[in-house]
Amino acid sequence: MPRVVFTPSGLDGEVVEGTTVLEAARQLGVDLDTVCGGRGICGRCQVTPSVGTFDKWSISSTVAALTAPGPTENEYRGKRPLRDGQRLGCSTGICGDVVLDVPPESQIHKQVVRKEVNIEGIQLDPTIELRYVELVMPELGEDATAADLIVTALAKEWDIEGAVVAPQVLPTIHAAVESDEPGATVALRRSDSTVVAAWAGFVDTIVGVAVDIGSTTVAGHLCNLATGEVLATSGRMNPQIRFGEDLMSRVSYVMMNPGGDVELTTAIRSTLDELVTDLLDQTNLGGASVSRDSITRDKVLSITLVGNPVMHHILLGVDPTPLGAAPFLLAISDAVQMRATELDLSCPNASVYIAPCIAGHVGADTAAAVLSEGPHRSDEVQLMVDVGTNAEIVLGNNKRLFAASSPTGPAFEGAQLSCGVRASAGAIERVRIDRETLEPRIKIIGTDLWSDEEGFDEAAKKLGVIGVCGSGIIEAVAELFLAQVLDEDGVVRSEGAERTERVIPDGRTFSYVLWGEHRITQNDVRAIQLAKAALRAGIDLLMEHAELNHVDDVRLAGAFGSHIDPVYAMVLGLIPDCEPSSVSSSGNSAGTGAVRMLLSGSERSEIENVVRSIHKIETATEPRFQELFVNAMAFPHKTTPTPHLAKVIDLPAPMEKTNNEAGGRRRRRRPAS
Repeated sequence: MPRVVFTPSGLDGEVVEGTTVLEAARQLGVDLDTVCGGRGICGRCQVTPSVGTFDKWSISSTVAALTAPGPTENEYRGKRPLRDGQRLGCSTGICGDVVLDVPPESQIHKQVVRKEVNIEGIQLDPTIELRYVELVMPELGEDATAADLIVTALAKEWDIEGAVVAPQVLPTIHAAVESDEPGATVALRRSDSTVVAAWAGFVDTIVGVAVDIGSTTVAGHLCNLATGEVLATSGRMNPQIRFGEDLMSRVSYVMMNPGGDVELTTAIRSTLDELVTDLLDQTNLGGASVSRDSITRDKVLSITLVGNPVMHHILLGVDPTPLGAAPFLLAISDAVQMRATELDLSCPNASVYIAPCIAGHVGADTAAAVLSEGPHRSDEVQLMVDVGTNAEIVLGNNKRLFAASSPTGPAFEGAQLSCGVRASAGAIERVRIDRETLEPRIKIIGTDLWSDEEGFDEAAKKLGVIGVCGSGIIEAVAELFLAQVLDEDGVVRSEGAERTERVIPDGRTFSYVLWGEHRITQNDVRAIQLAKAALRAGIDLLMEHAELNHVDDVRLAGAFGSHIDPVYAMVLGLIPDCEPSSVSSSGNSAGTGAVRMLLSGSERSEIENVVRSIHKIETATEPRFQELFVNAMAFPHKTTPTPHLAKVIDLPAPMEKTNNEAGGRRRRRRPAS
């Protein structure tokens, strides 16, 4: 029977040969949309076949794994066009092992991209400014060019000497100079007085785009470069997920598939260009002095990009495989500047600033977060943690900073869990479990009601309860530990079955039925343990290098980090024991940092200087990391006490060890030494 893997969900299974993709998705619980019920009319069930060798799933996926297009696809003329390379799931049969990507537009429950920015207090220091000039047209026979007219006018009207016109302006310069308008507006790069764009008449609005290229989501912000106003925010799933959910899977794909690096580069560049379109389409200036029609692609003059090192290299078209093995050598760590067209972005006048990386696995996104949170400006010791597929950690203050990364994997984002889903409408995001009855209460994305409140059932029926997202799984596991369904080693105890019907045998282990068909299995708990242990071991390693035994300020960054309850984070042992009031969610700090760099040349210089001073710690080569990892597997921690946590929550007493098989047999305890 052929094996099929669906991304980005990671759901997979075997199906009978000839089963359609749509039917396979239904059998495996994959979120694949259809309105026409498989009649080949609506076009909502489009999927993208991934071709290549996927070491993560031990699959070689080929075009031959799917049936050839038949009459339904060949004659399809539905409202939603069939994109190049995509297939209609309802009419495509599976005849071999295959990896299939379900793009966002084919998902019913699209991811909620929670990526807002806060730029309060920023001092605008624009890298580009607008200058309106009135041009004196030459007489016949005078030796002057269109560029000369602009340069002369800038010197005469604005005292700007030595201005030059950039080559990319030449195709539009005649239209700007020879129009019926009395003058022209030019965009001037302040650092070297270079004219980077020109328009006929008066123009008073230019915009820029700041983008955080995450391994899971790509989030962008369109800003007015003159005022700093954030005009629009948009996000998309990173299309590279179909090549692997985590970074090392994507590096492995490049290693195993010649030309795989080009596929990855093309995918992310296309998404960036589409994101710019999304932002421009969403822009509504309302009562501003300019109309929506004036915000066109030629008015996009600056783009700032941040991302982890693998995303950074793939975006630039640089082979990422050296980042997959020691010594994790970056091709370049300095900031990179180039034209947008060099990255296949159709913004003819835009320049691109790619922020500097810190180390082989600590990228420009972390540098942007540092700029946003400002540990280098603080007397207090700050711990900043960006919780994602690859967690980045920064520790220190204005005296010194340390940085590292830990491979947490995608479990915190709901991936590879039996009930896991990404943050979308209907996902369980909050959990409480009664300590006596073990009955749960939940909240789902899309409503503010708890499940025991009037109106929840109606809201849940409308939204559907589709699974558990990252913040929900954190709280579910922590609540199960506090209710003693789990012991400190993360074992789902057999005794729970004697207390509630929600604890049920599951092979040689037990599971907890959280809601409907959604359950927390032993494997789910282990996945969270492995992820949190990797993160905590990285933190503990930095604290050892910094010779610190406490922190004054903990910042949980990133879209996921901003939705973690600090107390539950300490219950699991994600972060060191501290006063809960000292833990805060910093939100989209990478995106905020990217916006700051977009709007201020001085902030670009600031982070470039800070990055050079950070002490980089490579967890993969540190001999202490493994021991710290093992100790961090326990809830909250095997060796470190938690006095601050004990003040705000009743922690359960240690439970007697058992092997916890479904039969309930207990291990023989070691005699006391």
